[in-house]
Amino acid sequence: MTTPRTGDAGRPADRVGTVIVGAGFAGIAAAMALRAEGVSDFVILERASGVGGTWRENVYPGVACDVPAHLYGLSAHPWPGWSRTFAPGAEIRSYLEHVVHAEGLDSRLRLGTALTDARWVDDGWVVSTVSSPSAAEAGDRVLHADHLILACGRLTEPVIPDVPGLDGFPGPVFHSARWDERIRIQGARIAVVGTGASAVQLVPQLARQGADVTLFQRTPAWIVPRRDRAYARAERDAWAADPASLAALRDELYAEGEARFASRSGDPAASESAREAALGHLARQVPDPGLRSALTPDYAFGCKRVLLSDDFYPTIADGSVRLEASALAAVDDNWLIAASGARHQADVIVLATGFEAARQPYARLVTGEHGLTLDEHWSTGMTSVASTLVHGFPNLHVLNGPNASLGHNSAVLIMEQQAAFSAALVAGGRTVRVTAEAEAEYTAEIAARAAGTPWIEGGCRNWYTDPRSGRLTLLWPGTVADFGEQLARARDAILAPSLIP
Repeated sequence: MTTPRTGDAGRPADRVGTVIVGAGFAGIAAAMALRAEGVSDFVILERASGVGGTWRENVYPGVACDVPAHLYGLSAHPWPGWSRTFAPGAEIRSYLEHVVHAEGLDSRLRLGTALTDARWVDDGWVVSTVSSPSAAEAGDRVLHADHLILACGRLTEPVIPDVPGLDGFPGPVFHSARWDERIRIQGARIAVVGTGASAVQLVPQLARQGADVTLFQRTPAWIVPRRDRAYARAERDAWAADPASLAALRDELYAEGEARFASRSGDPAASESAREAALGHLARQVPDPGLRSALTPDYAFGCKRVLLSDDFYPTIADGSVRLEASALAAVDDNWLIAASGARHQADVIVLATGFEAARQPYARLVTGEHGLTLDEHWSTGMTSVASTLVHGFPNLHVLNGPNASLGHNSAVLIMEQQAAFSAALVAGGRTVRVTAEAEAEYTAEIAARAAGTPWIEGGCRNWYTDPRSGRLTLLWPGTVADFGEQLARARDAILAPSLIP
């Protein structure tokens, strides 16, 4: 057993108490939580040249959050200056940069530094990294750490569909999360593949900028009104002058989010009410019955991520975008062939096809005390204790990983709770191990909570479940308050004096 170090004095350059991987919301929250527990011996590794996570990577036209901005910030850093109800992506990235500076975390960041390998050796983590030539400490480097916090995010590696002929397309082909800012949108024939959260933001913007857009829809989404608006200067000034009113707004938004859990999880009355609201939204915005039918989901409300938009339907209804109500099946030169047999020409293909969410890419790089990688341990889907700890991986903390996503409220709330949980364990001064039995018990509890919900039995294919096992592995099947309670129970059990090894 090793004791986590909380000071930097006299420490060799390759020793550190805690390594945090990732400088998005989760990594920044983890650093703040460690500080709150009196732990100052940590570094944050970030493979990119700046902080922001998904809000650094996603720069496509129209990118914005679908959680109200005043609920999407970190609780210790309320921000009265959000410009809109739903903040644009660049604004969120700027906010995270502000938090890093305000917290004095700049010196803890190792930007341009990618994790290449991490393995438990004897009584600690050996963490191998490689840094870009522009990084402060370029080249390969090995760190020896007591604790490893993975805050890598779940939406980092794009899914590229296996479409015959796609490699031979003569024009640009890229994922929406790897937006090519060199392309000329006006007058271009752009095919967008997918109708998920990114596509419903991107497609109207492309049409507004003069693109000739064809949208390939494999599966329609449930879409509800967004009701976005710009905040007036007077509102922002009032929140800045009265922090209590800003806190009250956050509390109100939190309560609204918790109330949505019923409709997303399959409560009959709440689900039917939400479904009717979504169908009413569609009927008001798409008068043509044939087009409306093509845009109507045939699966349960909440089975897939529910989307928010006020301009997606009108953009299709007024003919600004050509809807191909089937999947992209093949590509022949610059002809795109749909599953329906229809053929469309394009100059550019944008893949809004989601991410490798169920099988986390970082898991292949982490090896536990029994010689298995995290990916091998999760061969039938992610498992954990308290959505954070993993059997066979001592002192490993996974944030925003197994069963730590939300379909009804702000995921930042979950990340902050996990960060506080992990920081308490780090500060507890002992090696943290969880048993196989505890992991199996937690996995069974998740399965019992998920049974009968739309996520499992709603008749759709979603990214909440792992296709290898059919288990719910991404989504937390409860409220934010429920999550906090189970973390508190796990923390108290692990730190109980009777359990000291």
